Amino acid sequence: MGEVKAGRPLQRRLARGACAVAGGLLLAASFSPLSWWLSAIAGLAVLAWVLAGPSTRPLGGFGYGLLFGLAFYLPLLPWVGNLVGPAPWVALALMCALFPAVFAVVAVLLRGLTGWPLWWAAWWAAVEWLKSVVPFGGFPWGVVGFSQADGPLAVFARLGGVALVSFTAALLGFCVAALALLVPRSARTDVKGTIAVCVVCIALVSIGAAAIGPIVRNSTVDAGPMVTVAVVQGNVPRLGLDFNAQRRAVLDNHVRQTLQLAEDIRSGRAAQPQFVIWPENSSDIDPLLNDDARRQITRATTAIGAPILVGAVLARPEWSRSAPVSSNSVIVWDPLSGPGQRHDKKIVQPFGEYLPWRGFLRHLSGYADRAGYFTAGTGSGVVQAAGVPVGVTTCWEVIFDRAAREAVLNGAQILAVPSNNATFNEQMSRQQLAFAKIRAIEHGRSVVVAGTTGISAVITPQGTVVADTEFFEPAYLVNRIPLQTNVTPATRWAPLLQWALIAIAAATVIVTLIGRILNPASPTGDIADAANHRVNGRVWRPSQRA
Repeated sequence: MGEVKAGRPLQRRLARGACAVAGGLLLAASFSPLSWWLSAIAGLAVLAWVLAGPSTRPLGGFGYGLLFGLAFYLPLLPWVGNLVGPAPWVALALMCALFPAVFAVVAVLLRGLTGWPLWWAAWWAAVEWLKSVVPFGGFPWGVVGFSQADGPLAVFARLGGVALVSFTAALLGFCVAALALLVPRSARTDVKGTIAVCVVCIALVSIGAAAIGPIVRNSTVDAGPMVTVAVVQGNVPRLGLDFNAQRRAVLDNHVRQTLQLAEDIRSGRAAQPQFVIWPENSSDIDPLLNDDARRQITRATTAIGAPILVGAVLARPEWSRSAPVSSNSVIVWDPLSGPGQRHDKKIVQPFGEYLPWRGFLRHLSGYADRAGYFTAGTGSGVVQAAGVPVGVTTCWEVIFDRAAREAVLNGAQILAVPSNNATFNEQMSRQQLAFAKIRAIEHGRSVVVAGTTGISAVITPQGTVVADTEFFEPAYLVNRIPLQTNVTPATRWAPLLQWALIAIAAATVIVTLIGRILNPASPTGDIADAANHRVNGRVWRPSQRA
């Protein structure tokens, strides 16, 4: 009998661990390739159920959070290992999983507070912000808000950006878990406050989504003039890192597809665009230094009779054979005047476009010599194409809040996302497309995605894809899209909202820790016990853990 009792704690831990893994898998299912937006809320609810259990301690919370994170990030990021092997994929997933683990430790400490799902949601948003800035500039891939691109919560992006979408999704998940745990105990007075908070929060989120939805759907009613834009997807000879060895073939593919578009325009099968968008790295040969590349691009712009936004790799003045320092740029190439304004990518990708600690890491891995030497650019993020101010967020930049926001605040009336996903796969490209859809809603701008291999797409300010290509095929898109000059609340105020969520989370954590320090002898380890105190002669007790 004693052996059975001794085994029960282990069985409970294994069950909670299995639930944590299930929660992570549910969250992963909300991203491509499945894109089940509702499963994000379900996954967070399962995690909350595990962490809110009375026998879960902070150290156990770390373990459950780590399991949750690994179950989420391993299936989210397999494209990282497609070409560089499993080690970088697993290492990145493990690093990312540390953030849900940190969330879980603090969540266990906060679960005794009345209305704990609300404080947990603020803390979740704060942890996502932290992951988006550290290390090496951050890695926002996997932010829950991006999983909601096709769901009803996406409209909150217009009000408060991706952070607000994440907050509302987490809040719903945590509230559902709390109600499942506490409603059976609703006769107890110490849980009624948390139940009331959960009911109010769910109602407010539902009402908010219903109220903001029509505003987003009608966001183009007062739009400016329409503009016809073309996207050219030239394709690459084959997937993989070695596509860079075939740089001329990639350029030729985009020239060839542009010439096909020009022929279709002349025959009446396609409309004349005011400008054309090529993908990132469509000319890996520096056209400012290479006469042949320059002639090919000029040939394409002359045939189409419109400027082309050319994704090009440009040598920096400090370039050398041993250190080919470059910028990842988008150049406006006019059929008459040639190269003009350009956007140099301002947020470059660590371990891909540049390598932190190169001198040290090259002794550990041969991959160090394959990483790029790109440097970050400066500028407004806006270029003028045929008189239209186009905001450019090149590939990696689209997942960072500041890139699109700065472009819109600097006058961008549409957003372009030139991308090169030839080194990855379709899953990664579709995940990136979801990010672009959220950006469209967030800033009330049409977004044009141009990929070397796909997926290229045209997205309305409502986040709807009106045209797209298949992956790994040559294609073009020609669409009319509205120019927008209005500034959404998210564009103007989202950073303040994010800092407010961070401040709320930080204050809650600090108060909780102070309470535990003041009463270190708390037998249960909950803030509910540490925070019991008298107010006007009456004993005040926050909601105790379920």
